[in-house]
Amino acid sequence: MRGTSLGGRLISLQLEEEIMPKTSKQTASTTESAPGYEGSFEDLGGYTVGFEAYSDDVDMAPLFVGLPDDRCQCPHWGLVIKGSVTFHYADRSETIKAGEAYFAPAGHTPELHRDTEVVEFSPTAQLEQTMEVVMRNAAAATT
Repeated sequence: MRGTSLGGRLISLQLEEEIMPKTSKQTASTTESAPGYEGSFEDLGGYTVGFEAYSDDVDMAPLFVGLPDDRCQCPHWGLVIKGSVTFHYADRSETIKAGEAYFAPAGHTPELHRDTEVVEFSPTAQLEQTMEVVMRNAAAATT
């Protein structure tokens, strides 16, 4: 609580201290792994940050079958730390390399390249809807 003077009257202001959400690869609450992939994730107030590493080349398109246009319906903002990642759209493909930041709008399929690390931000609700289909397809592919 602190006060300020306004026209000779003391007005008290109560300030709530808000803690800014933050995480790191080491402290993220959720981890996922699969052959050639490691990911650590945390929801930061409606946006999920993912620290992802790919040790194999993988075209992820088959995992998005069943979504509209069989493509990821979640936008992503990210930074390639090491390596590269390619996003395929209906009309083009774009490869993002180490040191480059990107925005991948909905309607893509990712192609992961060996020895790549990214930090990516996605709207949590859209990511969860997309991942529901991706995980179902991944499970079906391993049975």
